Amino acid sequence: MSVAALTPLSLLRRAERRLDQWSVESQLRARRNAMVASTALAQRRAEREEVEDFFAALAAPPARPATEVRAAR
Repeated sequence: MSVAALTPLSLLRRAERRLDQWSVESQLRARRNAMVASTALAQRRAEREEVEDFFAALAAPPARPATEVRAAR
């Protein structure tokens, strides 16, 4: 592009295009970051619930065998 072709109007249009591209690219990056963060949080939540279930099973009283249940009646 020659220097003569760089009129103020053409410079303004180029700046406008770059600004439009930036806003779209910024939105796409933000959306991708949000999806990655959401996936990581869901994985952490699943792991935390698995650990809670494990400890709840340890703290629960042991189940009595069926023969003991019948004898107690």
